[in-house]
Amino acid sequence: MNDVVLTGDRPTGPLHLGHYFGSLANRVRLQDLHPMYVLIADYQVITDRDLPGEIRRYTTELLLDYLAVGLDPAKVTIFQHSAIPELNQLLLPFLSLVSVAELRRNPTVKDEIAHSSQSAVNGLMFTYPVHQAADILFCKGTLVPVGKDQLPHLEVARLVARRFNERYGEVFPLPEAMMGAQPLLRGLDGGKMSKSRGNAIALSATEDETAALIRKARTDAERLITFDEERRPEVANLLTLAGLCLGRGPAELAGEIGDGGAVTLKRVVTEAVNEFLRPIRKRRAELAGGDVRRILAEGNERARERAVRTLEEVQAAMGF
Repeated sequence: MNDVVLTGDRPTGPLHLGHYFGSLANRVRLQDLHPMYVLIADYQVITDRDLPGEIRRYTTELLLDYLAVGLDPAKVTIFQHSAIPELNQLLLPFLSLVSVAELRRNPTVKDEIAHSSQSAVNGLMFTYPVHQAADILFCKGTLVPVGKDQLPHLEVARLVARRFNERYGEVFPLPEAMMGAQPLLRGLDGGKMSKSRGNAIALSATEDETAALIRKARTDAERLITFDEERRPEVANLLTLAGLCLGRGPAELAGEIGDGGAVTLKRVVTEAVNEFLRPIRKRRAELAGGDVRRILAEGNERARERAVRTLEEVQAAMGF
């Protein structure tokens, strides 16, 4: 059986460099090797927000980011969660295969709860790993490009697939994770890089915005720049970011900067990031003037055809 790739993001704001090096670059590579489905998970926005916000605009912005980094709609199916009702029908039998205790233990869910903007955590927060299992399994996904923080969710999808097959007969393959070159980049404040925490460099940010963010990044008081992830994590993170953008080792860059201090370090990082993002920003600006929503409509149609077939298989296996 040929591998099928499933990946995606929630439309809660612009994608950033953590997304690019964590999974986007891997997706662009994989689109030439395997069939690929790319999900805009709009329904999952309400797991940790009382209101979905500017969901339509964010969906369009996310689509622009995908296309700007090199995802090709002729090779991949880009689709929107809310346009595929069969995904939610798969959620119900899948929930019966996972215990409440297993959902509570999920470390990514715990982290999301800790940073939720809601006054009280809703039921979707605990069930959305199973929602993601439906997203992966509806297309018989076997490869899932993810960052390190998403690995617990993939384990839920594997658990659901295995238990369904054991109980009702072989229907689903067990999906495998594919890690990017840098699974987890820290944010500019030293914490997890996140759209919601204001510590990330968006792919769509201007050069001036990028420079301003890097100027505010945390470093330390030592003038000599060295690459030491344990003792100097903030400096090491900036060196790693520049190294990824330049295709060079962070220790090598540290040696070149030497006693230039934080000012020189931040200048090197700013130049590296802006040079790396320049062609992506140019492509994005060109795409923004076209009808990108048409691409999404075509992807929705293809994804729903696949989802209908899978739901029919599931219902037949369960005896409905």
